[in-house]
Amino acid sequence: MKRAILALEDGSYFVGYSFGAEGEASGEVVFNTSMTGYQEIITDPSYRGQIVVMTYTQMGNYGVNYEDVESSRVQANGLVIKELSPIYSSWRAKKSLHEYLAENGVVGIWGIDTRALVKRIRERGALRGVISTQEEDPKRLIEKA
Repeated sequence: MKRAILALEDGSYFVGYSFGAEGEASGEVVFNTSMTGYQEIITDPSYRGQIVVMTYTQMGNYGVNYEDVESSRVQANGLVIKELSPIYSSWRAKKSLHEYLAENGVVGIWGIDTRALVKRIRERGALRGVISTQEEDPKRLIEKA
């Protein structure tokens, strides 16, 4: 598994694992508390240019299909989750969440404490952030955020 880092403009950072596309993604870090609907959320135009944090523990377990989209492409710049399901299962699924993000050039990070991250956002207000699978130095990423 490839390492990824999420750095926030307030100087904090979280280390996890990469999924989806490799590279860097930046934007305002926002959160969503839904248990399901990750495909609809990341394709919703209201999340355009943002990094979306999902608070529910596991994502990706039912895959992705071609019907449950809110627009013609992924709108979020990045996706942050606690745990990426190693398998997906649904009669409607066409591919995994990992494959879908990779095909759409969206960087994801999993394996971080999303609840601590959301608590930080709620306490400090809107924060810009950057997810990277390339830069290893958190201080440089904080400067970019």
